[in-house]
Amino acid sequence: MDHIKIVQLEIFAFHGCEEQEKRDGQKFYIDADLYTDIRTPGISDDLNDTINYATVCQFIDKFMKENRFDLIEAAAEQTVRALLQEFPKVRGVDFTIYKPNAPIGLPFENVAVSISRKWSKVILAVGSNMGDREAYLNGAADSLYDDGNCRVNVISNYIETEPYGPVEQDKFLNGCIELETLYSPQELLKKINQIEAEAGRTREVHWGPRTLDIDIIFYENEIVDQPDLKIPHIEMHKRLFVLEPLKQIAPYWVHPVFHKTVTQLLEELKPENSCEGCGGCKMQCGKE
Repeated sequence: MDHIKIVQLEIFAFHGCEEQEKRDGQKFYIDADLYTDIRTPGISDDLNDTINYATVCQFIDKFMKENRFDLIEAAAEQTVRALLQEFPKVRGVDFTIYKPNAPIGLPFENVAVSISRKWSKVILAVGSNMGDREAYLNGAADSLYDDGNCRVNVISNYIETEPYGPVEQDKFLNGCIELETLYSPQELLKKINQIEAEAGRTREVHWGPRTLDIDIIFYENEIVDQPDLKIPHIEMHKRLFVLEPLKQIAPYWVHPVFHKTVTQLLEELKPENSCEGCGGCKMQCGKE
């Protein structure tokens, strides 16, 4: 992707663990690559179509002066997150903080921390079959809207579906949300678990009724295989109640394991395309 480079921006700030660093401050130097669209302003020659790098430099200077961190790791993380939230045209940042006067006690040229952060596109599936189902789903979307680390792009229509699994319960209302986030997959999982808990979600019965269920379906094209988190969701290709609303908002998203689009996965799963015209092993009827 195109990017704007800022090299060796000098900032005087008060970051560090030592009392002298907190009291007297020191010089830091910043390198930043701002990933953005250069073609549009390159054609239009209009400042409004690009990122004003002077404004970005002033923002970094102000943020690093007004906030104090013991670790330059924290200074880098928080500065970049604030920068990405402040400037919508910045899609990602490579960011390095140099600390040439670090209290090491040995000869050295520099100490630096480098990080890369970006807005990552994510698909969430949401469902509810208790109480005011629509209110629970809307509440989940509102919680994401209100989180500065998330940008909700589009929400599918909600569809009513039969419950999945062996537990007898009421019908679900299901939908999908496309968003962009600064959270890592694990951080996003923590966030959606918090939203579920605030909606009164409990987990006493597997596949049981719930006020709110949120699953991470896709996170960019990443494959995550951890004990508490599997991305893409390992059951999504078997679930009409995920694929139908997902097709509304991301029909051509390619599954990174199966290498098929959402549309193709849905066509394969539809009852008329499966055994005995009822879904067979591809649905939840239990037939082979």
